[in-house]
Amino acid sequence: MAPAGFASDAMDRPHFIGIGGAGMSGIAKILAMRGARVAGSDSKDSPTVEALRALGVTVHIGHAAEHLAADATSVVVSSAIRADNAELVAAAERGIPVIHRSDALAGLMDGARPIAVAGTHGKTTTTSMLAVSLTTLGLDPSYAIGGDLDAPGSNARHGGGEIFVAEADESDRSFHKYEPEVAIILNVELDHHANYASMEEIHDSFRTFVERIRPGGALVVSADHPGARELTGRVAGREGLRVLTYGEDPGADVRVLGIAQHGLTSEVTVLLPDTLGGGELTFTVSVPGRHYALNAVAALTAGAALGVPARELAPALGSYTGVKRRLQLKGVAAGVQVIDSYAHHPTEISADLEAIRGGAGDGRVLVVFQPHLFSRTRELGAEMGEALALADASVVLDIYPAREDPVPGITSALVIEAAARHGADVTAEHDKAAVPGLLAGMTKPGDLVLTMGAGDVTDLGPEILARLRSAESANS
Repeated sequence: MAPAGFASDAMDRPHFIGIGGAGMSGIAKILAMRGARVAGSDSKDSPTVEALRALGVTVHIGHAAEHLAADATSVVVSSAIRADNAELVAAAERGIPVIHRSDALAGLMDGARPIAVAGTHGKTTTTSMLAVSLTTLGLDPSYAIGGDLDAPGSNARHGGGEIFVAEADESDRSFHKYEPEVAIILNVELDHHANYASMEEIHDSFRTFVERIRPGGALVVSADHPGARELTGRVAGREGLRVLTYGEDPGADVRVLGIAQHGLTSEVTVLLPDTLGGGELTFTVSVPGRHYALNAVAALTAGAALGVPARELAPALGSYTGVKRRLQLKGVAAGVQVIDSYAHHPTEISADLEAIRGGAGDGRVLVVFQPHLFSRTRELGAEMGEALALADASVVLDIYPAREDPVPGITSALVIEAAARHGADVTAEHDKAAVPGLLAGMTKPGDLVLTMGAGDVTDLGPEILARLRSAESANS
């Protein structure tokens, strides 16, 4: 593969394999907005692919050697692309440089003032909060996010300002390629078990990321999360690095004095250090839950560290109203709210269920959960089941394999059995198509249904709503 310092003309006519993915599509979009002639392929059509085509990007459906144009200057891939992909093989045969997604993103940040958002959970939300609030302030940032803000293709933008906000993915160590001026670390936990064997490896990886922060730059890190606190101890004292902690811990530099939830919004009060303006500051977060409120405080701290006045940034953070698949309301039918969640790690599942519980009133919270990856279910299936016990009832689907092959003995039964041990009302459902009818029979007005997981469980929200409307019409 080409190194991070690849020639800039390699991006004149790039070809993206898997261009419809969240990370890949964002980079392709920015390059197209900068005037590159972008092409690529994906396994299926999608709204994201259509949004790219609207920008003039050529997108082929399916993977074949002939999709790679004769004058392509590079081929961009993610870690999910297998070595036997026909277009990747063709690139090697023709001597076309192959560039990893992370190297391409690092190149886009050259000459900018980057804020890189890292952590096991919360990256997409926090990156989105910064992108929206900085845009609201008229700073015209560029950004690359792992999810859509409000429409397909809204995960990235080329702005005219000097700030570039990017989600920094630790899953395959690709965040080692970036050189941010400000880095956020929200939390540090063991995940991505195919790439990390221990917490020690995770800490080493995050420490390498911290070492990439530009001299004179800042690390914004949680004071509450145990893994983040340990990492702070390992990197404290590095010359030329400002460390700003945030959270509810009394010793945090930006201390959270209170989080009050009001339905599906929160009011947050923080105490700022003198270096960031000093004094108390109260602002609104337009999404529910303590963890989203803390993400907003991380965004506030990072923006202030870059020089954006905290008292201007705080009200602008209230303009963030969510990102697709992060507690996204899909609709209401028969008095039942249907919400979609990307949560797939036990910590995320618990946080989203606690947030929804706070805004659900007297209604029940019913979950349709799809475990994601065999490796993650093998290591964390018991914890997933324990987290699901926070719901009033759950339906658990088969494991969504994504890029992995099946592992003997590893099934969603690991999650179901653990949930049952913790007293959960849990049902196994192997037929995804049967779920809308099943939920229509379980729900009653006032209930809230949460489709949850990183796979195609998200497709069920509209189908559940349609079945609820049909049942309502039949009973009226």
